[in-house]
Formats: sequence, structure tokens, C-alpha cells
Amino acid sequence: MRLVLPLIGMMVLGGCMQDLGPTGDTLAREAAKGVVNNVVQTRFPGVNAAPVTDCIIDNASAAEILQIATGAAMGATPETTNLVLEIAQRPETIRCSLNNSLSLQGLNL
Repeated sequence: MRLVLPLIGMMVLGGCMQDLGPTGDTLAREAAKGVVNNVVQTRFPGVNAAPVTDCIIDNASAAEILQIATGAAMGATPETTNLVLEIAQRPETIRCSLNNSLSLQGLNL
């Protein structure tokens, strides 16, 4: 039962997002940002979460964004947290996070 509800939620959310086109994509990304931001703040205290969150969202696939966005509606699961951390460890995400963080400090690499 624990796995069934998130899967149903993801299918429903995915169907809604496809029907809404760009608006659905924007809604999913915004919902996912909230979940990602919470994970970043919890797992990396003291880090400015906003630029890291943006990089994680930008380096996630559409399917990953939908999966993370489901966490906003259904509650974040350990799987959602693990997915966010997996995306955060990708080389492009790390590079983006470093560049965004340094840009906020007035440095550009």
C-alpha cells in the first residue's frame, strides 16, 4: 500500500502535467523545487540552498522532476531524498552549484 499511493499520485500528476504542456512543466518544477530545497537545507546545513536547488532541478530529467514533485503532494520519501542526493552528485550539478555559489559572491569561473 505504501508504494501504491505514490505510484498513483505520480501517474496522476504526470498525466496532468502532460495535459497542461509548458504550464504543467512549470508547476512540476516549482513543486519539485520546494522538495529539493528542503532536502538541501536538511542535508547541507549552512549552504545557500537556492542556487544548489536550481542546479539540481536544471540537471534532473522530466521523469525525475515528476517523481520529486510527487513528494510535494504525497510527502517526501527516503527514495525522493535519495534521488535528490543522486542528482546533486552529478558532475554537471556540482559544477553548476559551484558556479552559482561563486557568482552570488561576485566571482565567476
